[in-house]
Amino acid sequence: MVDVSRVSPTSWTTLLPIVTALAVPVAWGRDLPLLAVALIGALLGGAVLAAVHHAEVVALRVGEPYGSLVLAVAVTVIEVALIVTLMFSGGGDAATLARDTVFAAVMITCNGIVGLSLLAGTIRQNVALFSAEGAGAAMATVTTLATLALVLPTFTTSAQGPVFSAPQLMFAAVVSLGLYGLFVIVQTGRHRDYFLPTTAEGAPLPDDAHVERPSARVAGISLALLLVALVAVVGTAKLVSPAVERGVVAAGMPLTVVGIVIALLILLPETLAATRAARRAKMQISLNLAYGSAMASIGLTIPTMAVISPWLPTPLHLGLGNVHLVLLALTAVVSVLTVVPGRATLLQAGVHLSLLATYLFLSVSP
Repeated sequence: MVDVSRVSPTSWTTLLPIVTALAVPVAWGRDLPLLAVALIGALLGGAVLAAVHHAEVVALRVGEPYGSLVLAVAVTVIEVALIVTLMFSGGGDAATLARDTVFAAVMITCNGIVGLSLLAGTIRQNVALFSAEGAGAAMATVTTLATLALVLPTFTTSAQGPVFSAPQLMFAAVVSLGLYGLFVIVQTGRHRDYFLPTTAEGAPLPDDAHVERPSARVAGISLALLLVALVAVVGTAKLVSPAVERGVVAAGMPLTVVGIVIALLILLPETLAATRAARRAKMQISLNLAYGSAMASIGLTIPTMAVISPWLPTPLHLGLGNVHLVLLALTAVVSVLTVVPGRATLLQAGVHLSLLATYLFLSVSP
């Protein structure tokens, strides 16, 4: 249970994010030995756990679905900043970085986080319950955004290759940002009850009466520490990426695997938070985190890329290849069949996790 009565300055949830964040500038730009990489990896794991803790404290203060929204948007904003940094420093090799990262986020969230959450929920309760209206609306938004940003560039003809022309990219950016903003308004406004955990009869679950609501001061400190932890997660992920890249090259795997590994590390806080919510029979919170992260990843990345595209060293390749198009289409169909009934079993968990495994295997062995 999360202790929300106070924030101790000597607690590991306070110290680890700060120590990890301070380690980033110290190690930045250096050729790290294996022992240092292992130490940074350990700090990374601690920062992830601390981020989950502080996200839960903030969620208890603001309630759902605002709590899920805070974590999803915070992680995605920092993820976008990392993508921009790597694209400016990667030269021509970074042409597909935004596409690979966004697609990895979509596959990890819609199949990995959803699959693990369903697995955790159905093992304890046999059947996972959630709001079909909320999950269906979220999945429809994710599918539309993914098609607009990752599928259409493969088939447009105004520019050569899987790229948008400048007007097309600006149009996609405006529509993506507008659609994401509209979803947030619906999620937090007039249809907020669609995104709350539900009972077997479809009624929203009451808040945990035995859980103390944190004070505004405690929640504010946790929000600040959450942002520090997320910055530390992204920074340490960037530090360990050269070691990961060397290992990938030594194993003869494509360099796109590096982006997948980094995406997996960055999405760890949401994965753990979603799994915990599912174990407490609050599957809707898990789906809010999963689909909200996918939407934020597209809805914030594409507008950012559109703004900076004139200064990028290479055209922005957004269109997916044939194999990834098939996987995206299959994910969309399976996700619709999962969310429409408003209840899911262990079978749906296995299907989603199988899709994630297929994506990861084909990325390693294309």
